[in-house]
Amino acid sequence: MTTGTEVAVYGAYGHTGRFVVRELRRRGFVPVLSGRDTDKLKELAYETRLHAHPASVDDPASLDRTLAGTAAVINCAGPFATTAAPVIEAALRAGIPYVDVAAEIEANADTFAHFADRARAAGAVVVPAMAFYGGLGDLLITTAMGDWTAADEAHVAYGLSGWHPTAGTRTAGVVSRQRRDGQSVRYRNGRLEYHRDDLPTLEWPFPAPMGSRTVIGEFTMADVITVPSHLSIPEVRTYMTVEAARDIAAPDTPAPSAADERGRSGQTFLVDALVRTGSRERRAAARGRDIYAVTAPLAVEALDRILTGRTRTTGVASAGEIFDAPDFLRALSPHIDLEAYEVRP
Repeated sequence: MTTGTEVAVYGAYGHTGRFVVRELRRRGFVPVLSGRDTDKLKELAYETRLHAHPASVDDPASLDRTLAGTAAVINCAGPFATTAAPVIEAALRAGIPYVDVAAEIEANADTFAHFADRARAAGAVVVPAMAFYGGLGDLLITTAMGDWTAADEAHVAYGLSGWHPTAGTRTAGVVSRQRRDGQSVRYRNGRLEYHRDDLPTLEWPFPAPMGSRTVIGEFTMADVITVPSHLSIPEVRTYMTVEAARDIAAPDTPAPSAADERGRSGQTFLVDALVRTGSRERRAAARGRDIYAVTAPLAVEALDRILTGRTRTTGVASAGEIFDAPDFLRALSPHIDLEAYEVRP
């Protein structure tokens, strides 16, 4: 039982953090609010009647005080290039699991590179990118793989009706571009490649009723880190509908705004994942609403499974490796609609 279990939420007052706090409470956990902005924490603590502990990633002792007595921590504070390592270090010192919602490619790669050995040796659990980008795609690809042990290619196409980015998303994007020196990134031949090639435009055959849509090819997301971390697939490619790509590129696109009683925006999504080996293809797709809101049940379901021992490994692990992917996706049925099928025998 996890009812009454205290879970620290770092970056609790952010757009995604608030969804995570709400989902934790809905499932019986007790969120412990934390983050760098004392005023925003106080405001959220007043609204929610929850305890707040300001903490800075530059002050390890403040992180230790925040995590003391908690069962786990969910990091919702970007840019994760700045926050992930210090919060993971604090979680390792406290001996508790760590989950984050990072979409930053380099930050996720750093987590695997820097903490894999230490976390495994400690028997600790660190799950990065447990979110719409990185986590959901990995679960879908793993589900589509089924009994295959390897595939030639994996593709994840994002059919977003639009993309109104949060301030955190924009900041993370700036940090990523700076780290890449303005280059684009893709995953080919079993490794990340940085390049300045123009991104291709093509048609993607989304399942009905969406159907064929124009997408930006090699619009690379965190799936290129999570999927290859545990699956033998040398080519991992992601795609984005042109409408959403234009939104995220435009500096005047507004932040998301609530359109229902749960605080979700009106954005809809269809994530279509395909794996191919030889002439055989398998596919899994998920539909839902609001990419930021759906991150909360993804992260909290992951946390619940970790705390109740429903995991397959320790150390740094992506969603598809540490959890039973089809079962995990079925557990999200109130939030997403799932379909999986083999396209070509």
